[in-house]
Amino acid sequence: MKKLLTATLLCISLSAAAQLNVHVPTIDEVGATRLPADIAPVHAPFSVPAFKKPVFPKYTVTIKGQGNSQTKEIQQAIDAVSKKGGGTVIIPAGNWHSGRIILKSNVNLHLEENAVLEFGGEISDYLPVVFTRTEGVEVMSLGACIYANGQRNIAVTGKGKLVGPPANCPVRKQVMRQDVIENVVAANKPVAQRIYDGHDGGPVYLPMFVSAVNCKNVYLEGLQLENTPFWNIVPIYCDNVIIRGITVNSVGIPSGDGIDIESSKNVLIEYCTLNCGDDCFTLKAGRGEDGLRIGRPTENVVIRHSLARQGHGGITVGSETAAMIRNLYVHDVVFDDTEVGLRFKTRRPRGGGGENLHYERIRMRLRLDAFRWDMLGARMYVGALADRLPALPVNKLTPVYRNIYARDIVVDSARALVRVDGIPESPMTGFHLENVEAHCTRFVQSIDANGISISNANIYTTDSALTLTDSRNITFEKVHIINPANKVVVNISGELTDNIRFSNSVPEKPEGWETSTWKKN
Repeated sequence: MKKLLTATLLCISLSAAAQLNVHVPTIDEVGATRLPADIAPVHAPFSVPAFKKPVFPKYTVTIKGQGNSQTKEIQQAIDAVSKKGGGTVIIPAGNWHSGRIILKSNVNLHLEENAVLEFGGEISDYLPVVFTRTEGVEVMSLGACIYANGQRNIAVTGKGKLVGPPANCPVRKQVMRQDVIENVVAANKPVAQRIYDGHDGGPVYLPMFVSAVNCKNVYLEGLQLENTPFWNIVPIYCDNVIIRGITVNSVGIPSGDGIDIESSKNVLIEYCTLNCGDDCFTLKAGRGEDGLRIGRPTENVVIRHSLARQGHGGITVGSETAAMIRNLYVHDVVFDDTEVGLRFKTRRPRGGGGENLHYERIRMRLRLDAFRWDMLGARMYVGALADRLPALPVNKLTPVYRNIYARDIVVDSARALVRVDGIPESPMTGFHLENVEAHCTRFVQSIDANGISISNANIYTTDSALTLTDSRNITFEKVHIINPANKVVVNISGELTDNIRFSNSVPEKPEGWETSTWKKN
């Protein structure tokens, strides 16, 4: 079944179209330069704790510096301060050099203004191997430049700068390139035997920049991060995480994600500025069989007053989704020159998915799409599972996306407002978008979706196409589509496409439709 429907648009004035009645922030109102001294209360559509700044004992140790590397001195200071009951280790202004640093409970590692801490590029700088999670799979490898495991009340703060290992160093050159990680690390292999230490030139999994694992009460504020070896800030299996006023620059670095929340809960991210070589703000929950084995979701996360600049996605859910990402609230953020705005990724063998995701008061200037679901991936990563058809039986590794809400959205420029590439056996389900002002090339391109509602929207397009394939229960309420051709071309295909309704919209009843609702014969 395939139909091509052309509807003539009526000329309308802005006064007759939908209008936003709330303030959507501009670029000068968000990001690290706007960081306030205090944390304002959080009002989310789900329960979160009262986020508060940590308080550390007054005891301090200031690093003095000896030799070419200060690894030993910094680590001894952290160990001593923690053993004494807590306090602050201060890295003063100047250039400092270190290998991996391991944070301990009740310690604030504080970089003063004009302090630059550069990390080494030798494999030995990050040995012995430590427990970590790389791309959603647990391994024993290099961990992170600043690492913690099983600690409480830890912080990295200040106006200083962290700089990653130099280009072409052994750490970067010995990165595992054999295959995607689930094809290298067997799910039934004990984690203690999954050792990637670079011995005799062998492969390693790259260290993250700052990563706390199995920690409670983690606080990061004010720092600048440059030249990361891999993902920048990565809490894994953590509870009560606050990330404020962070600036990241990793443009040009493959897998240079900004902030990745991995199977953690009760997280606040605010007033950050991310300029990244991959996704900017990212939510993850484990990959495939290994992620299902652990079964720890990412949940209760708030992202607000932040700025995403260059990056593959402004805020991305996935693609590692095994234990579910749920209860996400994003508000008052700006994407400026980002590729995709709100990105939802997963794959057939990843499992889990995302649900109960909320987005409000967001402004976007994009190279690609505003809302983008990519649930199939590419053959180079998942083989034939990337082929849309035939639909496959649903199993424990079939992911889902459902119950997603967005309102008060301004899209200054984008390729498409909404693009969905779902999974035929697990269509994207339940996306509700209201109060929109969007300038984009195309309006909606949807494959394998069930339940999209768009209401109270002005959509200025240069392409007249609206494309729906095996998409059903689609509603346009008070939607005005304005383009130079003064028409919209509706392309409908797929046996499952059904129940497409226009109400109080332009077009109100597309030409060729008997009523305002299109149903298959």
